[in-house]
Amino acid sequence: MDHFILIDRQDDIAIVTLNRPEILNAWHAPMRSQLVDAILELENDKAVRAIILTGAGDRAFCAGQDLNEAKSFDGDTGSAWIAEWERLYGAIRSLTKPLIAALNGVAAGSAFQVALLCDFRIGHAGVRMGQPEINSGIASVTGPWIMRGILGLARTTDLTLTGRLMDAAECHAIGIINKIVAPEDVLQTSLSLARELGAKPPVAMRLDKQWLREMTEVEFRACLDAAVRIHREAYASGETAQMMDKFLAERASRKA
Repeated sequence: MDHFILIDRQDDIAIVTLNRPEILNAWHAPMRSQLVDAILELENDKAVRAIILTGAGDRAFCAGQDLNEAKSFDGDTGSAWIAEWERLYGAIRSLTKPLIAALNGVAAGSAFQVALLCDFRIGHAGVRMGQPEINSGIASVTGPWIMRGILGLARTTDLTLTGRLMDAAECHAIGIINKIVAPEDVLQTSLSLARELGAKPPVAMRLDKQWLREMTEVEFRACLDAAVRIHREAYASGETAQMMDKFLAERASRKA
């Protein structure tokens, strides 16, 4: 079996690595499934006190959805695809242990959303983050919901409709990167923070994280219902597949 998710335990800290560096760690169904399994395994491991999530290589945390997978979706598969994100986002939101994103490059689209669902984000000056889904014809539903709670409606509208990526300085200025360090220090700084958080009283940590999740659970479920409805219409229209094909063709021509 291909290992799209790697787990490295360092004492009571677990480092989870997204492992598709050849395509900037872009998501596909097997990687999403393996990540959920890893999160559930670490949640149930009493020896683990904190978790770090990062990407393989030095170019990307994760570039978001693998368009080679999504370009074949129709209305039914596009809406069923949301069930995979419900499982992944639900697993992240339900974690009782601190989760830190060690950002080693771009975090785009659904990867930006995953980074925002983490409790803390450590990055370097070359990190770029944002919601470029509109540029490849993907309607954004979970992304705007996650962004609005953290960034407010005005910036959510900006990022959703323009598809632009923010540089690290902007991300730090608005509070979504907690600390910017040298690229070679991202993982070590994340480990130091993980050890600090892992030393906190575990019952208080669990209850605090539980309440943070409960405060937004009703809205989260409403968001998922909307995502099924909207993605069904978007993929059934044919526009999404057309735009993805165009995006992939333009990317291939730039590499030629």
